Amino acid sequence: MKINHALAMALSALSAGLLISCVKPADDNKSPEVDSQKVAQDSAASTSAAEKDSSGDKITAVDISAETEKTYLTHVANDIVIPAYADAAKQSDLLHDLAQKHCQQAPVSGDELQALRDQWLVLAQAWAGAEMINFGPATASMSNLYINYYPDERGLVHSGVADLIAANPKLTAEQLANESAIVQGVPGLEEALYANDSLDAAQCAYVISASSALSTRLKDIEKNWQQNATNLLAIDKTADSDQGLNQWFNSLLSLVETMKSNAIDQPLGLTGKVKGHLPAATAEQSRAIINAKLATLNEVLTDPVLTAILGSNNENEVADNLSTALADATTLLAQMPEDLGTADKATQQELFDHLTTITRIIKRQLIPTLGIRVGFNSTDGD
Repeated sequence: MKINHALAMALSALSAGLLISCVKPADDNKSPEVDSQKVAQDSAASTSAAEKDSSGDKITAVDISAETEKTYLTHVANDIVIPAYADAAKQSDLLHDLAQKHCQQAPVSGDELQALRDQWLVLAQAWAGAEMINFGPATASMSNLYINYYPDERGLVHSGVADLIAANPKLTAEQLANESAIVQGVPGLEEALYANDSLDAAQCAYVISASSALSTRLKDIEKNWQQNATNLLAIDKTADSDQGLNQWFNSLLSLVETMKSNAIDQPLGLTGKVKGHLPAATAEQSRAIINAKLATLNEVLTDPVLTAILGSNNENEVADNLSTALADATTLLAQMPEDLGTADKATQQELFDHLTTITRIIKRQLIPTLGIRVGFNSTDGD
């Protein structure tokens, strides 16, 4: 099952859509809403339409001192980023411990299998929140693909995990670490836990090994951030540039755009032909994953430290708009079924529209208010 690493990484990058700056619509019938020329215009100058709110009024940037920016970015690193990775690692450890406990005697089914599935979902939600950090050691090393190989448009995880277990029924974490990204991480564990009514000894060995290998990757990322946060968020360069703010808020924008496109629009076929699948499709828990991402956005974008910065010119409209848009999307999502694919088309479209609103507020109000620019890797034609 071992796959050439260069080939595996290339396939992983292509399938996961990492070549963001080269992304094209799913098909020729894609809505004209996705307009690459408009994206370039949005990011080209601070006086463009991206800097105007929905009423067309010019956005006035707040005055952020170097010290305030440094304090905020330090807060982001210590209170948001590092804890996000730490929580994901913790949940993977808990799944590993639970698997060791329940897999002492196979087969595993019933309440014990359900307990493993429940913990997997907690882990999947924890990682869904950590995916907001779209830069740094996780993406630079492509570890994010080994943690969450998504979207898996060709169904490689399903066949890959089954083949690996069959070929190596006594798989160890060390052996798994040398395998392709398609048989590791959150999707691999989902496949093993949800594709069967019970776990035999070989499947148990996989779950134990996969959760252990995942914990190691997550802890390595957490440690890297602990040691290099100053450099990763350019905290020591706030007097000279807004590099850290740019990275952070464009990362959040990327989360919304990617979620809207890969996890909602394409798998549901809202603006074109169906492509790929919903997150956690095998577990039929797509709502939980999208909800975790929205919860992360809500936590970060309504953070009191950020809100204080936005309100420093006695204008709280941007913060209020963000809070309202996030609340509207979250409320709608709570009313939808656990498997978003079973919701009616009108409700699916309404969720998509809510995410579009959030994207517009981030692009056209929040980012200009902070005096920074939309990055060139923005792919959402809102």
